[in-house]
Amino acid sequence: MTTAPDGPPVPSRREQILAVAARLFARHGFHGVSIADLGAAVGVSGPALYRHFPGKEALLAEMLVGISERLLDGGRARSRDGDPRTELAALVDFHVEFATREPELIVVQDRDLANLPDEARRRVRHLQRTYVEIWVDTLRRVHPEMSPSAARVAAHGVFGLINSTPYSAASAAAGDPGPDPRVEIDVLRRMALAALDAG
Repeated sequence: MTTAPDGPPVPSRREQILAVAARLFARHGFHGVSIADLGAAVGVSGPALYRHFPGKEALLAEMLVGISERLLDGGRARSRDGDPRTELAALVDFHVEFATREPELIVVQDRDLANLPDEARRRVRHLQRTYVEIWVDTLRRVHPEMSPSAARVAAHGVFGLINSTPYSAASAAAGDPGPDPRVEIDVLRRMALAALDAG
């Protein structure tokens, strides 16, 4: 990513391709999108994409490994405050921001993880488990009586709640204007924190 003079960062061509691919994969599925489709969507010939990625599988791998690494890095950065309740609120805010900003990545990860090459799929799973354990550790410092298994159930339950955002996007695409993004963020945050406190 480069920075334009006096402006916001400008995505690189590679980042643009990944963003467009995420939207197309979310809408049509990994197998429903061809290299030619991707090329047309980003304004280049299909074969020109091979200068950036050796194939669709490599593109999908970079997309899903990349988002898993970003989630883990963000989780680690927000679990260093020292006060577990503050850390938990920061984790919720971070995950809500991700889910409302990039719902297409949730769809792709849920639906197309099995299409990754074995090594990339193992990498994603490892990153996901490590991210979950940050939540588990934080939850158990907030609720010392909670077992590790119960904390994992609670964390996954909240992920399911927050990661429901693609359904709001689908409603909007079908003609429903969908919720105001600020309302959506506030409702998801309050529900997630209430669920974790009840847990």
